Amino acid sequence: MVSAFVFDAYGTLFDVHAAIARHRVAAGSDADRFSELWRTKQLEYTWTLTLAGHYADFWTLTERALDYAFARLPSVDRALRPQLLEAYLTLDPFADARPALSALKARGTRLAILSNGSPRMLDAIVGAAGFGELLDVVLSVDAVRVYKPRREVYALATNALMIRPADAVFVSSNRWDVMGAAAFGYRPVWVNRSSMPDEYPDDLPPRELADLAALTSFAD
Repeated sequence: MVSAFVFDAYGTLFDVHAAIARHRVAAGSDADRFSELWRTKQLEYTWTLTLAGHYADFWTLTERALDYAFARLPSVDRALRPQLLEAYLTLDPFADARPALSALKARGTRLAILSNGSPRMLDAIVGAAGFGELLDVVLSVDAVRVYKPRREVYALATNALMIRPADAVFVSSNRWDVMGAAAFGYRPVWVNRSSMPDEYPDDLPPRELADLAALTSFAD
């Protein structure tokens, strides 16, 4: 029996490209490239800092990645910086996020977010979406000062919920995150919204879903 679902936040429940989407006209023709670069560098910083034994919170890395994107794509007006950062605190949830969380909650399943996001970022985004009443716990890597896919991060949820990894389904749209969760012992689900190829063919293949709608089948 599954006793809990542990969700990644950015890219899984919340659309990381929503910030640019709100300012697409002002960002111009490089808007999509800019958003992809911002996200790529944001994640790269989490991995490189963790490997080097350093830590800066996710908001700091989000700012640094945004500044890098501006430097690489000067066609995007740097005057958009404060608006983009403000928008990142209230990213739009995917349309399937609330129905999936509500359905699982109605079954009595415990729900958690386990995210690279800083506590301030997670408080803002969960509050803006109105997800607080659906979640039992919202956990940030800030507690251990390392980033996914380190085992210490995945242990935050099992410790908080007082369960074994095998008792929980871990849900992420990031294949590398799913790989880390599977190695820790969670039941992994990869939400492959963009039909991307599998980057880890030697890893135990996770359950792959196109969206969050089918998650309730795991609660039986």
